[in-house]
Amino acid sequence: MLTRAEAAEQVRRLVEAKLALGDLSILEAADNKRPTFNAYADGWLKDYARIECKTSTADGYEGVLEQYLRPRFGKKLLHEIRRDDVKSLINRLLGLELSRNTIRNALCVARGMFNYAIEEGLIESNPAARLGRFTRLAKTTETKGIALTAKEVQQFLEAAKEIRPYYHAIFLTAVRAGLRRGELVALQWGDLQLGGDEDSDRFILVQHNYVRREHTTTKSKKSRRVDLSRELRRVLVELRDKRLLEAYLKGKNDISDELVFQTPQGTILDPDNLYHRVFLPVLAKAGIRKIRLHDLRHTFGSLLLQNGASIVYVKEQMGHSSIQVTVDIYGHLIPGANLSFVDRLDEVPPEPAETTPQQSARPAQPEKMELPPDLVQVVEEIGGGGWTRTNDLRIMRPSL
Repeated sequence: MLTRAEAAEQVRRLVEAKLALGDLSILEAADNKRPTFNAYADGWLKDYARIECKTSTADGYEGVLEQYLRPRFGKKLLHEIRRDDVKSLINRLLGLELSRNTIRNALCVARGMFNYAIEEGLIESNPAARLGRFTRLAKTTETKGIALTAKEVQQFLEAAKEIRPYYHAIFLTAVRAGLRRGELVALQWGDLQLGGDEDSDRFILVQHNYVRREHTTTKSKKSRRVDLSRELRRVLVELRDKRLLEAYLKGKNDISDELVFQTPQGTILDPDNLYHRVFLPVLAKAGIRKIRLHDLRHTFGSLLLQNGASIVYVKEQMGHSSIQVTVDIYGHLIPGANLSFVDRLDEVPPEPAETTPQQSARPAQPEKMELPPDLVQVVEEIGGGGWTRTNDLRIMRPSL
């Protein structure tokens, strides 16, 4: 069975052959076979998005198509959609007071689909390209995430030990390693480097994810290394030894492919159940306001910055695509750290200590260099009148 690209190539060759013989009827036939936006979107989802992208990503693309793009372009022929049509869509979405990210997502899906159509030879240019600047008037989301203070973290962990001790380790991992909730429940023992003692190299290799009941890769499709704190290593070592003993009693010596955090029945944790049935009760016990499970990740990044970690280190630990992402999300969480720098400007510098004559002596100066008479004459004659540079503006400014 031919792929869409191979079929498009066959059509192109047929058109060229017919035109070479002077047969123009092929142009009318080809025009009648050009797809509508709806028809092409169906094929794009099936042949590209569902194959090349994660299920969650493809589902997101389909949602954008159904909600924003199909109602606007659905019955229109793909090659008839112009740049002004896409601008009109952006203006309509702006009128609905949608967030900038929502509008950009819609634009991104349209741009990706049109790029795919260009590769198949169905259109010559992308009408959705380079239109991001028109989304600047859209409202931006003010809330960037909530971070707990160090004291609140301690209250939260103590409450977990008291009423949900089975889940204390996963919550500690969330606030000490900043993993996303899908990365937490998909973590395997083979991903941990615990070392022989606390002074050994200790880290988590984050390379698995669990999204919408599907095991997949991390959000960036790249693995990352996250360092383990001493306390987190100690808790995970205790949990590992317990699991090794349980496995040994069952006649198994290797647990590297088993989940670190699982239900009491040994199955993978559902992040939504974890949030409603465990996380919220722990928050209530700790007397902490209602937050998202994902906010434990924000807490990790915020506390790292407040404790003096470099922005580069935080970016690497969080797995962000760029430092700008880290600054945009977490920069606002540390206003006190910035304030301390301006406070230092008020400090009066200490009086300089008295120095001995030997200490304050100026360093030896080089002796004045004497020029030979012939060289002195050459220097004095440059430009005339004792000038060491020419005063002729035609030389200094060739444009004159």
